Amino acid sequence: MEGEIHNFIVVWAIILISLYYSHTIAKFISIGKSRFVAIIPIVYLFFILPLYLTSINLGGITSFFIAWLATFKILLFAFGKGPLSSTPPLPLSTFIPLACLPIKFQKYYSTNDNFETTKKTTNSNFNLVTKFALLAILIRVYNYKNNLHPKFLLFCYCLHIYFFLEIVLTMVSNLVRAVSRVELEPPFDQPYKTSSLQDFWGRRWNLMVTNILRPTVYDPIRSVMARHIPRKWAPLPAVLATFFVSGLMHELIFYQIARENPSWEVTLFFIMHGVALSLEIMIKKLLNNKFLVPRFISGPLSLGFIILTSFWLFFPPLLKGQPDVKGCTESIAFLEFIRYGKLVSPANITCPLFM
Repeated sequence: MEGEIHNFIVVWAIILISLYYSHTIAKFISIGKSRFVAIIPIVYLFFILPLYLTSINLGGITSFFIAWLATFKILLFAFGKGPLSSTPPLPLSTFIPLACLPIKFQKYYSTNDNFETTKKTTNSNFNLVTKFALLAILIRVYNYKNNLHPKFLLFCYCLHIYFFLEIVLTMVSNLVRAVSRVELEPPFDQPYKTSSLQDFWGRRWNLMVTNILRPTVYDPIRSVMARHIPRKWAPLPAVLATFFVSGLMHELIFYQIARENPSWEVTLFFIMHGVALSLEIMIKKLLNNKFLVPRFISGPLSLGFIILTSFWLFFPPLLKGQPDVKGCTESIAFLEFIRYGKLVSPANITCPLFM
């Protein structure tokens, strides 16, 4: 445990130095290929640094924040795009948290936008307590793991991932908001209220990823394809490419967490959803958004499709490395440190929930 904490400090020190370098070279190297070449070593570092962390909590979060989000933001920055590019340039105190944390500063365009964002933020903070309570209940359910139907247990894992991600991302957003006194967009927007796959993936689920994949993959592919096919259909290959890249990045994170060779099931999961979403968009365009399925039908169907396909393709590779057990033992080790001030290796702890 002590070695993992040491590695965590070293890894994040390197990350902060790398971001300082990225911020500094922008003063001397213009946007384009030259800045891209100068930033390539940072991209390489961000891909490999999470490999020096073996814990689920520290390694998994670092992998998501740095190997995926920060890397894509830095690549956009090389070409003068994305959240890190601004006129005038962002100060270092803003550049670093914006680069390495899953946050997005809110831009207000009207009073209505301001009101809506404030409302979403208030709801997000109110729901945080609820998510904590529901996650605690869910963890207690794991005491009866051996008596639960495997499919119900997978459904519990679906809820667990949602609660955990929303709690972590909302807490990060609240911390940054309190320190910087700027308004941030909420990381989720009630995904359980989705009306379609397009609504779920584009407007409700893990919006930090959506906001970074759109300018990095979707917009460039759509722009290129619009030169070769009718503009009406250009979004379809862009959607497929975006989901394919999302699948690859999930494979990378899963590998960095479990150190298991990829089975490519996760990539297939996202390709399948890319195809399904493309079909949904195509049908809507052919019907000119008329004769749509009522929301009370399309919503449950969309959620059902997402949950069932995750049972089939998403969770099997995720659970190979027993992240539930590792996460439990790491959490107990952390609580032991808080309570007694002693560092205990998670390997020496037995999780009572998964005995």
